[in-house]
Amino acid sequence: MNFEHFYTANPDFPNRYISPEKLFSYLQTHLSDYIKEIGRSFLDKPIYKLSVGTGKINILAWSQMHGNESNATHAMLDLWKSLDNSPDVKNELFSKISLDFIFMLNPDGSEIWTRLTASEIDLNRDFHNEASKEIKFLKNLAASKKYDYALNLHEQRTIFTTDGIHPATLSFLAPSENIERTVTDNRKKCMAVIAYVYNHLKELIPNQIGRYSDEFYPTSTGDNFIKSGMPTILFEGGHFVDDYSRKETRKYYTISLYYALKAISELNSDTTGWEAYEEIPENQETHYDVVYRNVKLNTEHECILDIAVQYKEVFEEGKDEISFIPFVVEAGDVKKRKGWLEIDCTGKRYISDTKYPKLEAEVNFKIED
Repeated sequence: MNFEHFYTANPDFPNRYISPEKLFSYLQTHLSDYIKEIGRSFLDKPIYKLSVGTGKINILAWSQMHGNESNATHAMLDLWKSLDNSPDVKNELFSKISLDFIFMLNPDGSEIWTRLTASEIDLNRDFHNEASKEIKFLKNLAASKKYDYALNLHEQRTIFTTDGIHPATLSFLAPSENIERTVTDNRKKCMAVIAYVYNHLKELIPNQIGRYSDEFYPTSTGDNFIKSGMPTILFEGGHFVDDYSRKETRKYYTISLYYALKAISELNSDTTGWEAYEEIPENQETHYDVVYRNVKLNTEHECILDIAVQYKEVFEEGKDEISFIPFVVEAGDVKKRKGWLEIDCTGKRYISDTKYPKLEAEVNFKIED
């Protein structure tokens, strides 16, 4: 059975940006039998947990720990929609597992499309300090019963590829428990699930599945959960060529979430097949969004260089979708990086009020024939 044939995007959430209020209303209207409020954010927004399934294998998952990473929220909404159209598949899956899914752990950051909370805390680095309210809700839930697996759901920047050519549309990680990166039994449990997902998706998006660095981060959530004994799998949704709205990424993120849950239901803490995890290529930082090549500046002496640009994602109040604002991130010899869009400026005019492009500033130049 190929889950791609069942995939259905939730039409109520067509944009990459998800308004917290719109999500809350949807959950209360359509999923009221499954949701429970587990706490309130710094700005007093509700945080909801969806609970589904009657199986003995307990799974904890959460989305939008970082507010500007909406793909996992989309994936859960799309998964639910897809399974509604496939009741036999849905019943079989949730007869084996019990899933607790926290929607939008950081609703304050989600509202203004920022990584941090309203109190300017990175939840993924607040495990020990517990300076935020939100991380306490996650940790309290994790301690409330014996979870067999956890899914730590994130997104990554457009800079990553699997091989210097193909974007890392999806990346996974079985996080380390120590600085030595010891391959423990709990890590093997995660690796087995990831290998299962990889084997089901590698033909759908060939060369677009990567493996995140397993460097140990002492303050991060996933590393500390697995260190405490709970197998924790990191998901990272990334770039798909010509898809900055991440609709394609969203689709494959949803499919991978389904296969992860299916793998867990079948493996039931077994580690069979974990070795295939090592076949997944490690992420490489190789790309910028745009690279202007061979730009001749308006200087008294001849100056020809490359200009690299990254889009900054910004949410403007009153809009339904985020905007992509180009910023200069490098100027000079940019041969070590490629651009998802490469523009050869040989023989063209550089038009700007300034002689040189300013780093970390919004693009203020044009290229004309």
